[in-house]
Amino acid sequence: MEYAIVLLPLISSIISGFFGKKIGDKYCLLLASTLVGISAILSLIIFYKVLTEGYFVNSLFFNWISSGNFNVNWSIYIDPLTSVMLVVVTLISTIIHFYSIGYMSHDPHKPRFIAYLSLFTFAMLTLVTADNFLQLFFGWEGVGLCSYLLIGFWYRKPSANAAAIKAFLVNRVGDFGFAIGIFLIFFFYGTVNYDEVFQQTPLLIQKEIIFLGIEFNLITLICLLLFIGAMGKSAQIFLHTWLPDAMEGPTPVSALIHAATMVTAGVFLVIRCSPIFEYSQIALNVVTVVGMSTAFFAATIALVQNDIKKIVAYSTCSQLGYMFLAAGIGAYNVAIFHLFTHAFFKALLFLGSGCVIHSFHEKQDIRLMGGVWKKIPYTYALMIIGTLALTGFPLLSGYYSKDAIIEFAYLKNNAIGYYGASVGIFTALLTSIYSWRLIFKTFHGKYNNKESNLNSIKESPLIMLIPSCLLAIGAIFAGFAFKEIFIGSNSTEFWGSSILFLNAIQNNHPPLWFISITPVIVIMSIPFSYYLFVKNEKIINNFIDKNQFLYNFLLKKWYFDELYNFIFVEPVKKIGLFFWRKGDINTIDRYGPDGLSKIIKNISDKAVSFQSGHLYHYAFVMLVGLSILLTYLILY
Repeated sequence: MEYAIVLLPLISSIISGFFGKKIGDKYCLLLASTLVGISAILSLIIFYKVLTEGYFVNSLFFNWISSGNFNVNWSIYIDPLTSVMLVVVTLISTIIHFYSIGYMSHDPHKPRFIAYLSLFTFAMLTLVTADNFLQLFFGWEGVGLCSYLLIGFWYRKPSANAAAIKAFLVNRVGDFGFAIGIFLIFFFYGTVNYDEVFQQTPLLIQKEIIFLGIEFNLITLICLLLFIGAMGKSAQIFLHTWLPDAMEGPTPVSALIHAATMVTAGVFLVIRCSPIFEYSQIALNVVTVVGMSTAFFAATIALVQNDIKKIVAYSTCSQLGYMFLAAGIGAYNVAIFHLFTHAFFKALLFLGSGCVIHSFHEKQDIRLMGGVWKKIPYTYALMIIGTLALTGFPLLSGYYSKDAIIEFAYLKNNAIGYYGASVGIFTALLTSIYSWRLIFKTFHGKYNNKESNLNSIKESPLIMLIPSCLLAIGAIFAGFAFKEIFIGSNSTEFWGSSILFLNAIQNNHPPLWFISITPVIVIMSIPFSYYLFVKNEKIINNFIDKNQFLYNFLLKKWYFDELYNFIFVEPVKKIGLFFWRKGDINTIDRYGPDGLSKIIKNISDKAVSFQSGHLYHYAFVMLVGLSILLTYLILY
């Protein structure tokens, strides 16, 4: 069963990629979706067995590397943490596969798309089922490669190519840090297997090493390097710039990458390595600060974005910040709980956005929408459910998981915990405002699209709506249904040894006034946003006119792209141009192939002058040749 979960998406990818055109687009898409769907059903069975029987297995697939005392196996490692990730990855992937049948119906390259999608799923499953850092790194790089292929799927668009390259390069920065962390683990632990590394960690708490001329605690350094990898994959501040550009890919790609798979890999890594992070308070503090900073930073940018998919993308970035905030304060179970619920409502928002884009004939600017909630009521209802869950409206899934992060930060009962809770509450306000701005600008007010008639706006087909409805069920009920299992008073029994809680936060209840703040803010923001973005837009327009610098600062995404362009891109480009012109053209080419060809051409041009066609010229040349030959023979 465990092997089938991982291998079925790979088989789906191979069949679609190599035989898709032979079996036909329709059957190819159905077969691929069915195979991934079987993987999802088996994942649910595994999760149920873990939940009811405490099921645990480490199945050896094959011996991968064996050199002296160093052994690395390719295994299928199932524990509570893995079982949750299997459900998230396979379930969301299956829904997106079926949704793609409708969304990509007019694309001529459907088999290639579905092959990439299935390969992406396989790589993510390889990552979460690993029992060692090397296999995890294989899956880690696999999802990076597949994201490059999927983001640049429409390769004829220069913007899609640029976005794919950007995502690939930015992730390589994080992966470089991650790789060094794995090298350090191998060098000092002598192994990369999880169990052996986690067992040795308490013995190396006091170990100090010199790295780049600076003395570090070994555990702290390893944690920081692993977290750099997590920052790149989960698009945390400083390594986040690839995420909004990734919207150049088809909408199902955005849903898969930004909801359940690639971006959650960094969160999964930190939680999986909790037996290491728990021994470095410095590293945990860094995780907390980066997480809360990203949550706030991304939410401020989402306030002013106009591309419907980019608003949801920055929302993802912000919610990932919440997850790292939870992990940093030691509430790993709360982080994975929010990862679980977030997968449903964020995938719903992306697929709902895809339905909107489909209805508006591929338009993505919310300023060119409006007044269509009666024309596309099902899409409208789905987007409302996703927005309520995202903002943490009472009794929906986001309410249970996101509010739990804020409450656990408060219960940490120290400065960083209080600071994290404060940032979390304020970010919840921003989240609610930009989320309802998207809803009101898209579905309410006046119809602003001059390129197409209002009557041309039609509801998406059932093949797109039904998968979205399944996600809506998860967005409504996932939080309530799994709260006690994941973060309840007896949750440590479920998680077992898959998560280490050295400094577990007491599962007490914060004061009632504190618990009430976020829900009150979320509820009050709805009429407030409606008034600002529908009834009296002059207030916002006047505010923007008076605060152009702040507006442009947020619209330009805090100028991170411009800053990186100035610090890294332009200098590297100038260095490259210098070596290209002075090195390649003026040196290598000039004295190499170009120089030789020029000499040969000159000799050829001279030789041609002898080919005049006159007999006396040829006789003269023969006489000169004979004279040279006789002279040589006489002298030597």
